[in-house]
Amino acid sequence: MKFNTKTIHGGQSHDPAYGSVMPPIYQTSTYAQSTPGGHKGYEYSRTHNPTRNALENAFASIENGKFGLAFGSGLAAIDAVIKLLQPGDEVISTNDLYGGSYRLFTKIFEGFGIKFHFIGMENASEIESYVNANTKLIWVETPTNPMMNIIDIKAISTIAKKHQILLGVDNTFATPYLQQPLDLGADIVMHSATKYLGGHSDVVMGALVVKDKDLAERLYFIQNASGAVCGPQDSFLVLRGIKTLHIRMQRHCENGKVVAEYLANHSKIEKVYWPGFESHRNHKIAKDQMNDFGGMVSFTTKGNNYEDAIKIVEKFKYFTLAESLGGVESLSGHPASMTHASIPKEEREKTGVVDSLIRLSVGIEDIDDLIQDLEQAIG
Repeated sequence: MKFNTKTIHGGQSHDPAYGSVMPPIYQTSTYAQSTPGGHKGYEYSRTHNPTRNALENAFASIENGKFGLAFGSGLAAIDAVIKLLQPGDEVISTNDLYGGSYRLFTKIFEGFGIKFHFIGMENASEIESYVNANTKLIWVETPTNPMMNIIDIKAISTIAKKHQILLGVDNTFATPYLQQPLDLGADIVMHSATKYLGGHSDVVMGALVVKDKDLAERLYFIQNASGAVCGPQDSFLVLRGIKTLHIRMQRHCENGKVVAEYLANHSKIEKVYWPGFESHRNHKIAKDQMNDFGGMVSFTTKGNNYEDAIKIVEKFKYFTLAESLGGVESLSGHPASMTHASIPKEEREKTGVVDSLIRLSVGIEDIDDLIQDLEQAIG
């Protein structure tokens, strides 16, 4: 089954009761039993729910995995992964990381004795020097948020397997339409399904996908024991969103390319971050491991002035100033004061998240309207 068909049919079956084409929303917390333990596969909806199971099957299908897990948010999904570890374990993570992930790692799990190393991963060969006997996980974002750095998943997988370390990849920006980390050697794929998988800015959810049965069982135990699951209504919404992922992503990519090229040729723009440029440091890796370059674009204005950046995002009409990304509508953000505000200024500026940086989530509107919006806002 090819990808475009998987988004619609992957892991799905018609409802056995009445032949419903879409899985019904099983809005129930519990299930009748004929005798203690005698049930039809479901006993309590924190553990299993038919609507959520249909979604988890879809997650597994589109990522070429075997087991999918749905959580109440992307951070809840990451939280479950870190709970695989023990005090004294160490994690190597990219230094250009979503601010919420950084906050979870440093403000929560460091307090439980887990050590994190935040390093540049654009050159995979430099990672091995940080590996020691306590290293249990390498955590990767690619493309990274918001600097659009590209990390070689296959090369890092080679290092991880050599040292028997788990490799987790946050695939939120790329989506499985563009990139499938499990096929490149990753052990765990994570999504903030709030973003492109849901695609309509109307739900908050996280996802994990794995191939290994033992790893899946450990994560299912954590999911059930910790209880950070999503409800059936949200499951239905994301399942609906996945069915149009392929056509939405095609337009996101088309519009993102035009926006990136427009900004690159604008006299008031200092630098544009988009992996589709041949000048991008790891463009070749992006071209090899991705099917296209996505709809996320970041840029800085000349002079690197905070006030100029704020004026631009406040003037946008179609690029709505808001948290999040990946919806059908275009969004803009100021990472230094929004998504990455939890990262100390000195640390975030080392990675390029300066006060003049603006991040765009390019939607699927008519591209002429988006370019006109950029023109009027930037001047």
